[in-house]
Amino acid sequence: MSLKKDGYKPRLVDEKITRYLRIFGAVSIEGPKWCGKTWTSLNHANSVTYMTEKGSRNLAEIDPKYIFQKEHPQLIDEWQTVPEVWDAVRHECDRDHEKGKFILTGSTSLEGGEDEERVFHTGTGRIATLKMSPMSLHESGDSTGEASLSDMRNGQIQEGYVRRVELDEIASLIIRGGWPENLLMGGEDIGVIPESYIEAVVTKDMHERQTKKRSPQKMRMLIRAISRNESTVASDNTLIRDIEEYENSNERIESRTTIADYTGVLESLYMIANQPAFSVNYRSSKRIGKTAKRHLVDPSLSCASLHLTVGKLLNDHETFGLMFEALVERDLRIYADYLNGNLYHFRDNVSGDEVDAILEFKDEEYAAFEIKLSDGSIKDAIKSLRKFYEHVEKKPVYMGVVVGHCDSVMRDPESGVFIVPITSLRP
Repeated sequence: MSLKKDGYKPRLVDEKITRYLRIFGAVSIEGPKWCGKTWTSLNHANSVTYMTEKGSRNLAEIDPKYIFQKEHPQLIDEWQTVPEVWDAVRHECDRDHEKGKFILTGSTSLEGGEDEERVFHTGTGRIATLKMSPMSLHESGDSTGEASLSDMRNGQIQEGYVRRVELDEIASLIIRGGWPENLLMGGEDIGVIPESYIEAVVTKDMHERQTKKRSPQKMRMLIRAISRNESTVASDNTLIRDIEEYENSNERIESRTTIADYTGVLESLYMIANQPAFSVNYRSSKRIGKTAKRHLVDPSLSCASLHLTVGKLLNDHETFGLMFEALVERDLRIYADYLNGNLYHFRDNVSGDEVDAILEFKDEEYAAFEIKLSDGSIKDAIKSLRKFYEHVEKKPVYMGVVVGHCDSVMRDPESGVFIVPITSLRP
């Protein structure tokens, strides 16, 4: 019997979970805390064991087989609390080769340290791994879905009026983020959960199962530096200079090694979602930027770290634009994963030519997107995309401009570029 919760909003990853449970003995779902992994897993499970409960944890530490139940699929929530569970699940799947026996969820990876040494097998062929993110606007019900990325590829998009989305609504969606528990919040309350997330990371989560002691103050500084450079290609040296410029403290992150160490902790918590550079033959490969674009996993976290509100975004157009770009690229990353693709960005280091987002499909064809907060910048975005199209050797299958303040789905008659509001986008 499914343990599906009342009020559950379907997620894009649901389809893959159902499919993978037919193919593999177990499915591992990884992602940041509070993004909905447990509720989604309960939607597919017939029994559950919470490793955050002391009794279950103690049994698993004696021998993980004691927590196994007969009703499959069995959800083992936060399995990494007792790393030996992984190998035990793998052996259980090997025992009878039955499909769909377990669903594992984890909010912290085991990269490095003693915990990783307690897992002896990768689980290849037995345990499939899926990544989960906060909700996209399509999943949360804030995108009407008229503009499908797949339909655009097939040239089948339906043009026409959608609805008028004002800037204060866009700002609210950014501050609120894609956290399921935050969807029904309103007013000033929409920023509380993201702020609590940052506080939990700095005071508690960054210390879990870590043998090395790290400074909460330094971590807070690093998160703020990343947030200030959200949606940019800032280097580690830029982050160091940013910390030195803005923070008045004796404790500063002063070296690339320390930056990498602290960033590694954020990556282990699935808080980092950087956007790699796209490799393409564009004039000269030596000119193509290799630096990833900086992102936290949800723009609400950057806003929370910088104490931004809807009002502050509306009064700071430059910051608003960067956070809107992060919102769009969060959604494009989720949609790309659903389509078995990847999300990149492009930059020519000599001319400065760039494309905000490159969505590469499974067959290695790709689409190019510019991202603009308001419809007044659409002409410049189309001009930039046409310049990219002219100089790139392998042409994109289509190009688009994703806009915030826009009321219609359109296609530019001269260039063929699609113009779509973020609140109408879906995979």
